[in-house]
Amino acid sequence: MNLKPLEDRIVVRTDEAESKTVSGLVIPDTAKEKPQQGEVLAVGPGRRAEQTGELIPLDLSVGDTVVYSKYGGTEITVDGEDLLILAGRDVLAKVDSKAKGKK
Repeated sequence: MNLKPLEDRIVVRTDEAESKTVSGLVIPDTAKEKPQQGEVLAVGPGRRAEQTGELIPLDLSVGDTVVYSKYGGTEITVDGEDLLILAGRDVLAKVDSKAKGKK
C-alpha cells in the first residue's frame, strides 16, 4: 500500500462486522452494525502544537488494534480493499495486545 497519512491521521483496516449472534442466529447485511475496531496500517507524523510549532506524535504504531468513533473517518478503497482514514481525535482507545485473543 502506497498511502501515507498526513498530520495526525491514521489508515485503518476495519474488522468484519459480526455475522452471527452469540446464540447462533445469522444477522442479515442490512442489520449489521458498523464495525468500530480495526488494525492500523499507516500512521501520520503527528500534529504541530499551535503555540510552539513542536511536533506532537501519535501514540500509535502500525499493527495496533484501535477502537474508533462509530461515524468518524473517511472510507476509501485502495487496491480493492476498503480502508478508513481517521483523525487522531476519532481514535477512542488502543486494544491491549494481550487482550486481543480473549473475548
